[in-house]
Amino acid sequence: MSSTQASDSKRSKEDRTTLRPEEIFWRDHQPWLEQKGYMLRPRYRPGWVASWAGKDAKYWDYEDSKVLKAGHVIDATRISDGQMVMLKRISHDEHPYEKEISLYFSAEPFASHPRNHCVPIYDVLDIPEDEEHFILVLPFLREYDDPRIKSIGEAVEFFRQVFEGLQFMHECCVAHRDCMNLNIMMDPKPMFPRMYHPRSDRKTLDFSGNATYYSRTARPTKYFFIDFGLSRKYDPRDMPPVEIPIHGGDKTVPEFFDSSEPVNPFPTDIYYIGNLIREDFLQKTTGVEFMTPLVEDMVQDDPSARPTIDEVIQRFEQIRKSLNWWKLRSRLVENDEARGDRVARTVHHFFRTLAHVVYFRNPIPTPRC
Repeated sequence: MSSTQASDSKRSKEDRTTLRPEEIFWRDHQPWLEQKGYMLRPRYRPGWVASWAGKDAKYWDYEDSKVLKAGHVIDATRISDGQMVMLKRISHDEHPYEKEISLYFSAEPFASHPRNHCVPIYDVLDIPEDEEHFILVLPFLREYDDPRIKSIGEAVEFFRQVFEGLQFMHECCVAHRDCMNLNIMMDPKPMFPRMYHPRSDRKTLDFSGNATYYSRTARPTKYFFIDFGLSRKYDPRDMPPVEIPIHGGDKTVPEFFDSSEPVNPFPTDIYYIGNLIREDFLQKTTGVEFMTPLVEDMVQDDPSARPTIDEVIQRFEQIRKSLNWWKLRSRLVENDEARGDRVARTVHHFFRTLAHVVYFRNPIPTPRC
């Protein structure tokens, strides 16, 4: 590609005054979605014109310049109560079990079960004149590690909830089969009580400033498994199952290397979670080295040598009980921190921790169910 072509391509990507192809579906269905009780942002309403058009201004300073992160998912506001939700467009053919498994965990007696960490489904919308797709209405969630997990206790609580959620799924004979880091998210409402713009950290549609938030220790949050497109539910009489490998987002699964032999998907779930902790914590931060022996067992090449989720939780509980309050209050240090940032964060952490102690906040911030 020539330099001129590259420059034209860059300008095209930065041009937010017209909708991208993946955005047009939502614009065209906005009136129907509004009838169903869900309002899209101004950008996705018929007749939208960029608010910065014709002005000597930077487009990124305007709310309606924010495009979708993925074309099949869009944020919306539930008209009945003003709550932010997510709409996910799904193909019946590509993900034939996603609706079934999602609704299974969203119905009682599972919906209110305290160990259920599967994202709940608020609504299922059948798209007019489109028998191939449907839309799931989900809570508005946020990446599990944004803002950063700042203390050892906060990391321990994340591990606990993830292990607990996977155990609950496995007890229900459901294998997630893609439980990598992007498919574990958190409820932002406790930490962001006034919420934020869905595609930035600015305040909502007024874009008047940055959204404020609290730490996990001050406002404990709950973590959720999402995206059941590759998941399977099995008959208890057929356990343990064997399945042809399905490659999820984590491409490092040892049993999938150069092999298409059917395998038990439950040990693969163990690998996914172990590798998440290895890559996102043990390799990137200092402070949770006590997880190393357990994680090394979870990511063994031989699936049959990995612990079950019940064994993982039993070992994790012993680890958790061995951690004193000072360790749990300690800062989770990112390995790539610049020296100046490390000093500033350490000082800030000291005063933040002092406030937590004064207010008797638990160093392992478990949310109320």
